[in-house]
Amino acid sequence: MKTLDDILKLYSDYAWGLPLLILLIGGGLYLLLLSRFLPFRFIAHAIQVLRGKYNDPNDPGEISHFQALMTALSSTIGMGNIAGVAVAIHIGGPGAMFWMWVSGIIGMSTKFFTCTLAVLYRGKDSDGKIQGGPMYFIMEGLGKHWKPLAIFFSIAGLIGALPVFNVNQLKQAINFILLEPNGVEVNDWTNLAIGIVLIVLTSIVILGGLNRISKTAEKLVPAMVILYFILVLIILGIYIEEVPYYLKLMFTDAFSANFFKGDAFLGGTLGGLILLGIRRGAFSNEAGIGTAPMAHGASKTDEPIREGLVAMLGPAIDTLIVCTLTALAILVTGVWKTTDVNGVSLTATAFNDAMPGYGKYLLLICIATFSISSLFTYSYYGSKCMSFLFGAKNKHYYNYLYIASIVMAVITPLPMMLNLIDGTFALMAIPTMTATLILAPKVITEFKGYINRLKA
Repeated sequence: MKTLDDILKLYSDYAWGLPLLILLIGGGLYLLLLSRFLPFRFIAHAIQVLRGKYNDPNDPGEISHFQALMTALSSTIGMGNIAGVAVAIHIGGPGAMFWMWVSGIIGMSTKFFTCTLAVLYRGKDSDGKIQGGPMYFIMEGLGKHWKPLAIFFSIAGLIGALPVFNVNQLKQAINFILLEPNGVEVNDWTNLAIGIVLIVLTSIVILGGLNRISKTAEKLVPAMVILYFILVLIILGIYIEEVPYYLKLMFTDAFSANFFKGDAFLGGTLGGLILLGIRRGAFSNEAGIGTAPMAHGASKTDEPIREGLVAMLGPAIDTLIVCTLTALAILVTGVWKTTDVNGVSLTATAFNDAMPGYGKYLLLICIATFSISSLFTYSYYGSKCMSFLFGAKNKHYYNYLYIASIVMAVITPLPMMLNLIDGTFALMAIPTMTATLILAPKVITEFKGYINRLKA
């Protein structure tokens, strides 16, 4: 197990080297400049689209703009926002959050381009059904000679969509918050029982396909964000005198890296802190990874730009709002200095300190909802990759692999799960960002046409 852990860490570290950082952040900055900060100039219009102002039931696709965003958010607003932020604070201190913000802001532009392309270059699966996602916009936008890149994305997607991190952290939360404090001995059998319950819940939803997943997501996601928002506001109200100090420290420590405890990068601790923040930000909002375009590509619309504008709201909600709330809750309570626990247990400790007795149980409700909703969407992503590689008639076989991975995740340590998904996300980003950067001028052309149609 130790050898496998070392291999996965090496795999993740190599995948997240300087070339990928340049591709994700440098590429995202290029898209931001190419669009002349377009995403930020059309937020009001994006909200109108999201609210259904331009919906047409006769448009091609399967789900509404709102359902597409909620489906994408149900995967991104998950353990990355609760456990991932805690990992970032534990290793990097307050300054890590600043670099997660940078990742989120750049990610808004990246999401706009990738999800516009997912609709602009929709393809058809072996059953003749319209599909969207990086593998399809690579094939339709760049041509069939680019198929190896589409295959590369889909193979990585089969692994990247496995729910091992979310399940691992949900198990840890149940053990840390519910079972251990109430005298239940935690062992492989209790972990396996948690896994079986998750398998039953997940199977009920994922076997119903995208429509059932999207309808479940549109109910769960807004409710869980609102509940989490209220709980963190209560914590911030209790520690209100600490909030200005830590908001300032997020900015100042981002460039001094005084609390960074990880490995140096580019010869220094600041480089290590920047890489940590970007990695955790990418894991949280998945901008440039290629997952969200698979959900947004199924939206009912004949205007690709509209879906891109809706998609860009994802990183704003996910990283700029939800992740910031988690970071502040951990920082103002001071638990990041006083305990050695990591991941979701660190966030739970913060909630318990602020609201003794009941805070951790309320957090457990949020964690369970976040994590279980993520399970539904990731299964859809993986089955789309399976469909592209082996034909639509075989995509249901992915569900069996997916369910088996839930059992694996409940009995495996956190670092292994984190490194496995981190490294695979990095591999998924290579074809997604490469194709997006090449096709970016097509998006600008499409946008100009969209503006003209709006004015007409």
